[in-house]
Amino acid sequence: MRPLLAFLFILSLPGALSAQKAKADVFARIDAGRSAYDDLALKIWDFAEVGYREHRSSALLQERLRQEGFKVESGVAGIPTAFIASAGSGSPVIGVLAEFDALPGASQEAVPEKKPRPGATAGHACGHHLFGAGAAQAAVAIKDWLRASGRSGTVRLYGTPAEEGGSGKVYLVRAGLFRDVDVALHWHPADRNTIIMTPSLANRSGKFRFKGVSSHASSAPDRGRSALDGVEAMNHMVNLLREHIPETSRIHYVITRGGEAPNVVPAFSEVYYYVRHPSRQVVRDVWDRVEKAATGAALGTGTTVEWEITGGVYDLLPNEVLGRVMHANLEVVGGVIYDEVEREFAAKIGRTLLGKAPAPEVAALVPPFSPNPPRDGAGSTDVGDVSWTVPTVGVRTATWAPGTPGHSWQAVACGGTSMGLKGMNVAAKVLAGTMIDIFSDGATIKAARAELEKRRGADFRYEAVIGDRAPPLNYRD
Repeated sequence: MRPLLAFLFILSLPGALSAQKAKADVFARIDAGRSAYDDLALKIWDFAEVGYREHRSSALLQERLRQEGFKVESGVAGIPTAFIASAGSGSPVIGVLAEFDALPGASQEAVPEKKPRPGATAGHACGHHLFGAGAAQAAVAIKDWLRASGRSGTVRLYGTPAEEGGSGKVYLVRAGLFRDVDVALHWHPADRNTIIMTPSLANRSGKFRFKGVSSHASSAPDRGRSALDGVEAMNHMVNLLREHIPETSRIHYVITRGGEAPNVVPAFSEVYYYVRHPSRQVVRDVWDRVEKAATGAALGTGTTVEWEITGGVYDLLPNEVLGRVMHANLEVVGGVIYDEVEREFAAKIGRTLLGKAPAPEVAALVPPFSPNPPRDGAGSTDVGDVSWTVPTVGVRTATWAPGTPGHSWQAVACGGTSMGLKGMNVAAKVLAGTMIDIFSDGATIKAARAELEKRRGADFRYEAVIGDRAPPLNYRD
């Protein structure tokens, strides 16, 4: 049967027609209620609260969900800003992930030239203000649909703080809060529209703290032992290490404390490290070598060193069954259509980027589904831990001008405009349409679960990369 005829045949089935009508109604409801969620997203953009400090952002989302009839449990997994909001009853249970943390040092106004926002030290350079509000919008729309249709099922939104290095979701997974979830959905802001089928990188992060002896750096340097020397010696050794580790590894660091004044031998210095790789085991192996470098640096500089593992996540485990369902909804919803003002804004952003930026029209495109896309760079996400315990799928939508990298001032700027809000609207509809399909067809859940079990292996047992440590609520200090 030809593809078009097959598509028309499927649409002729009563169940398919019912699902299509349900989606049309839900999408119309999402459009009708857009202003409230646009305002919600922009308020969180304005708050720009970093990991585990998102008190106003979390409270705003919780308040909205309570107003919409969700039962909200606050402070879950020992995290004050984490919450779970539930509506409906019975099975299946679909979890929707919501983030809302900003990045330090990313202050920016919603303009197409670099311009830090007065009084702000952080910014939503990864678009989590949109992530949280758009996920809530989709969850509310499906709550209303479940009630109107009389269907059994539960929609559960997980308010997950500190994705940026704080591994917030890991503590929720470790606490068993996803144990009865059948499927988990998420989305992420980006510069184009695509289903997330590329595995992310496993990650471990931590802070190495060197202690020395202070003294006058000019008149009595022999009486001191520089903690900064320890940090710099460690960094030098780790940089030499890069030649002798798997080439797909990533190591990043920043010196968070280097001393107070040049004429004082620093008694305390701190360096913050990330290690990433597609394999969790390689991350562990490389991290062990980084620890040895720290120990050697302390020995060689006459200092002491301690370290704290502050974060650690699994690689993302894609699910093709769910990916195909979500992609069908992305095709129905379509990409982001800019008006003339937005097109000019995107063009101005493009001129600030390194290299030639794609045309603004790329935001409107929906590429074909690819179950195994090439890996052309990847970050890390604590969604990875969720994906190894629950069948999980996500979508990226164009909230930033095409070509914009995440964690940039350009991403902050775009996320504070109608461009970002249009991308959020696309994501909310795709999430809602995907939930309608899953609630309407129990076979999808069974197939997704079977794929998860096959991919992770029969002997898999979840063990958090961060071990049994408590949530690092002060990791941004």
